[in-house]
Amino acid sequence: MARHEVAVLALPTVVAFELGLPHKLMGTAVDDDGRPLYRVRVATVDGGPVRTSAGYQVLPEHDASILRTADTVVVPGILGGPPREDGVLPPDIAAALDGLGTRGARMVSICTGAFVLAAAGLLDGRPATTHWMHAEAFRTLFPDVKLDADVLYVDDGDVLTSAGNAAGIDLCLHIVRRDHGPAAANRVARRTVVAPWREGGQSQFMEPVPDPDAPAPRRPGRGRWPGSPTR
Repeated sequence: MARHEVAVLALPTVVAFELGLPHKLMGTAVDDDGRPLYRVRVATVDGGPVRTSAGYQVLPEHDASILRTADTVVVPGILGGPPREDGVLPPDIAAALDGLGTRGARMVSICTGAFVLAAAGLLDGRPATTHWMHAEAFRTLFPDVKLDADVLYVDDGDVLTSAGNAAGIDLCLHIVRRDHGPAAANRVARRTVVAPWREGGQSQFMEPVPDPDAPAPRRPGRGRWPGSPTR
């Protein structure tokens, strides 16, 4: 059985944690006989180094040409740049992503990578998600996308998007489960020591909104050690 080809596109200011998720999760998935199910390779647009969110550079072995033959293309989150700020792609990134969806590649984003897919026009009229903290900015830039900022990930067939950071783990495990069944996904989860399935959505992680009708909290007193004398 031929391995599924996965290309991970590292763009400038790529979120370092998310960049490693496809290799760590999909790249370690094996069948019942221990044979790898995916080959995961990382590329930049021109094959040169890019700076990550963690302050170091990564230098992959490939350029964007590997996207043309990949079965799945993953775009991890980015901290800034034209997709996040203006909803547009620089010409070189636009050229790298052009036509991938029409030739049948499965497109995947993690966290703010959804801004890249949306700027490429791949999410127009489709359901998607991203990190809840960036939902308002996303809706402003891409009003044609059916954004659901509560879910951990969205599977819309050939386009999948996830919320931030750890939700990328949920999405990668979902992809393995969808492609090869729960046993393969559970093996990856056990090896990585993560939950094979998380219930709930992003709302459990959002900052609570104060209730204006709630009674004011009691003002705390001065702290003291147990047993210390009072005055």
